[in-house]
Amino acid sequence: MSDSTFNLDDLIPKLARMLEETGLNEIEYAEGDKRVRCAKGMPPVVETAGVAVTHQVAGGGAHAPAPAILGTPVASPMVGTVYLSPEPGKPAFVKKGDTVKEGDTLLVIEAMKVMNPIKAPVSGTIADILVGDAKPVEFGETLIVIA
Repeated sequence: MSDSTFNLDDLIPKLARMLEETGLNEIEYAEGDKRVRCAKGMPPVVETAGVAVTHQVAGGGAHAPAPAILGTPVASPMVGTVYLSPEPGKPAFVKKGDTVKEGDTLLVIEAMKVMNPIKAPVSGTIADILVGDAKPVEFGETLIVIA
Protein backbone atom coordinates (compact mmCIF):
# COMPACT_ATOMS: atom_id res chain seq x y z
CA MET A 1 0.00 0.00 0.00
CA SER A 2 1.24 3.47 -0.75
CA ASP A 3 0.89 6.51 1.53
CA SER A 4 -2.28 7.51 -0.29
CA THR A 5 -3.91 4.14 0.46
CA PHE A 6 -2.90 3.87 4.14
CA ASN A 7 -6.41 4.87 5.18
CA LEU A 8 -7.45 3.49 8.59
CA ASP A 9 -11.14 3.55 7.66
CA ASP A 10 -10.40 1.09 4.84
CA LEU A 11 -7.45 -0.77 6.34
CA ILE A 12 -8.97 -1.85 9.67
CA PRO A 13 -12.01 -3.62 8.15
CA LYS A 14 -9.71 -5.36 5.64
CA LEU A 15 -7.44 -6.58 8.44
CA ALA A 16 -10.46 -7.71 10.47
CA ARG A 17 -11.72 -9.73 7.48
CA MET A 18 -8.27 -11.27 7.09
CA LEU A 19 -8.37 -12.35 10.75
CA GLU A 20 -11.69 -14.11 10.18
CA GLU A 21 -10.63 -15.71 6.88
CA THR A 22 -7.26 -16.98 8.12
CA GLY A 23 -8.20 -17.96 11.67
CA LEU A 24 -5.39 -15.82 13.09
CA ASN A 25 -5.89 -14.10 16.46
CA GLU A 26 -3.81 -11.01 15.68
CA ILE A 27 -2.45 -9.28 12.58
CA GLU A 28 -0.21 -6.25 12.16
CA TYR A 29 0.46 -4.16 9.05
CA ALA A 30 3.33 -1.70 8.83
CA GLU A 31 4.36 0.69 6.11
CA GLY A 32 7.30 2.94 6.88
CA ASP A 33 6.65 4.52 10.28
CA LYS A 34 2.91 3.76 10.13
CA ARG A 35 1.65 0.66 11.89
CA VAL A 36 -1.76 -0.87 12.55
CA ARG A 37 -2.51 -3.95 14.68
CA CYS A 38 -5.84 -5.75 14.88
CA ALA A 39 -6.59 -8.51 17.36
CA LYS A 40 -9.62 -10.76 17.76
CA GLY A 41 -11.87 -10.30 20.74
CA MET A 42 -12.09 -7.58 23.30
CA PRO A 43 -10.04 -7.26 26.45
CA PRO A 44 -11.31 -9.31 29.37
CA VAL A 45 -14.25 -7.68 31.09
CA VAL A 46 -15.20 -8.17 34.72
CA GLU A 47 -18.95 -7.76 35.10
CA THR A 48 -20.73 -6.72 38.25
CA ALA A 49 -24.25 -5.32 38.53
CA GLY A 50 -23.68 -3.26 35.39
CA VAL A 51 -21.01 -2.88 32.76
CA ALA A 52 -17.45 -2.96 34.01
CA VAL A 53 -14.70 -1.37 31.98
CA THR A 54 -11.26 -2.62 30.99
CA HIS A 55 -8.24 -0.70 29.84
CA GLN A 56 -4.72 -1.24 28.54
CA VAL A 57 -2.04 -1.47 31.20
CA ALA A 58 0.72 1.00 30.29
CA GLY A 59 3.94 -0.61 29.17
CA GLY A 60 2.85 -4.18 29.81
CA GLY A 61 0.72 -4.70 26.76
CA ALA A 62 -1.64 -6.91 28.77
CA HIS A 63 -5.21 -6.00 29.50
CA ALA A 64 -6.34 -5.72 33.09
CA PRO A 65 -9.72 -4.94 34.57
CA ALA A 66 -10.29 -1.37 35.61
CA PRO A 67 -12.26 -0.55 38.70
CA ALA A 68 -15.92 -1.44 38.18
CA ILE A 69 -17.59 1.64 36.73
CA LEU A 70 -21.22 1.34 35.75
CA GLY A 71 -22.18 2.92 32.47
CA THR A 72 -21.48 2.93 28.76
CA PRO A 73 -17.80 2.65 27.86
CA VAL A 74 -16.60 4.74 24.92
CA ALA A 75 -13.82 2.82 23.18
CA SER A 76 -11.17 4.22 20.87
CA PRO A 77 -11.99 3.42 17.25
CA MET A 78 -8.32 3.84 16.27
CA VAL A 79 -4.71 4.05 17.37
CA GLY A 80 -3.54 7.61 17.93
CA THR A 81 -2.96 10.43 20.40
CA VAL A 82 -5.88 11.63 22.48
CA TYR A 83 -6.54 15.31 23.15
CA LEU A 84 -9.08 16.30 25.78
CA SER A 85 -9.44 19.92 24.57
CA PRO A 86 -9.82 21.47 21.11
CA GLU A 87 -6.40 23.16 21.36
CA PRO A 88 -3.70 23.75 23.97
CA GLY A 89 -4.77 26.12 26.73
CA LYS A 90 -8.49 25.73 25.99
CA PRO A 91 -10.95 24.03 28.39
CA ALA A 92 -11.53 20.29 27.97
CA PHE A 93 -14.47 19.15 25.86
CA VAL A 94 -15.86 17.39 28.94
CA LYS A 95 -14.91 16.72 32.54
CA LYS A 96 -16.06 14.15 35.08
CA GLY A 97 -19.61 14.94 36.19
CA ASP A 98 -20.58 16.84 33.01
CA THR A 99 -23.88 16.02 31.33
CA VAL A 100 -23.59 15.15 27.63
CA LYS A 101 -26.07 14.49 24.86
CA GLU A 102 -25.68 11.80 22.23
CA GLY A 103 -23.46 13.22 19.48
CA ASP A 104 -21.56 15.70 21.68
CA THR A 105 -17.79 15.72 21.12
CA LEU A 106 -15.99 14.09 24.05
CA LEU A 107 -12.39 14.37 22.83
CA VAL A 108 -10.34 14.10 19.65
CA ILE A 109 -7.85 11.46 18.54
CA GLU A 110 -5.05 12.47 16.22
CA ALA A 111 -4.19 9.67 13.82
CA MET A 112 -1.81 10.28 10.93
CA LYS A 113 -2.09 14.06 11.37
CA VAL A 114 -5.91 13.99 11.17
CA MET A 115 -7.99 15.13 14.14
CA ASN A 116 -10.89 12.70 14.63
CA PRO A 117 -13.68 13.84 16.98
CA ILE A 118 -15.01 11.09 19.26
CA LYS A 119 -18.71 11.64 19.90
CA ALA A 120 -20.91 10.49 22.77
CA PRO A 121 -22.80 7.34 21.72
CA VAL A 122 -25.46 7.98 24.39
CA SER A 123 -26.72 10.82 26.56
CA GLY A 124 -25.75 10.81 30.22
CA THR A 125 -23.18 11.97 32.75
CA ILE A 126 -19.42 11.56 32.39
CA ALA A 127 -18.69 8.93 35.05
CA ASP A 128 -14.96 8.70 34.38
CA ILE A 129 -12.23 9.77 31.97
CA LEU A 130 -9.67 6.97 31.71
CA VAL A 131 -7.10 8.66 29.46
CA GLY A 132 -4.74 11.57 29.86
CA ASP A 133 -4.33 14.52 27.54
CA ALA A 134 -1.76 14.08 24.74
CA LYS A 135 -1.33 10.37 25.59
CA PRO A 136 -1.27 7.50 23.08
CA VAL A 137 -4.31 5.23 22.89
CA GLU A 138 -4.86 1.81 21.35
CA PHE A 139 -7.73 0.56 19.22
CA GLY A 140 -10.50 -0.66 21.53
CA GLU A 141 -9.09 1.03 24.66
CA THR A 142 -11.79 2.52 26.88
CA LEU A 143 -11.50 6.31 26.89
CA ILE A 144 -14.53 7.56 28.80
CA VAL A 145 -17.47 6.04 30.65
CA ILE A 146 -20.91 7.64 30.39
CA ALA A 147 -23.41 6.76 33.14
